Amino acid sequence: MREHTERLKMFKQFFPEYADKKVVGAVAGIVIDEGVDKFAYREGLFLIGQSGESVKIINDKKFKPKIW
Repeated sequence: MREHTERLKMFKQFFPEYADKKVVGAVAGIVIDEGVDKFAYREGLFLIGQSGESVKIINDKKFKPKIW
């Protein structure tokens, strides 16, 4: 998971065409391991989980995404 946030930090270096854009991150899973949700929340990542036949963002209303 930490590797994912490190890649987000370097995103604009590899894709300079997005230098003037806001970049947010997310993690997704059908089964989310214990603790991953808390880690993602603390790191400012959206958490996407299964909801029936679809998926949904499961962060609460107080969540503030980190902008890279």
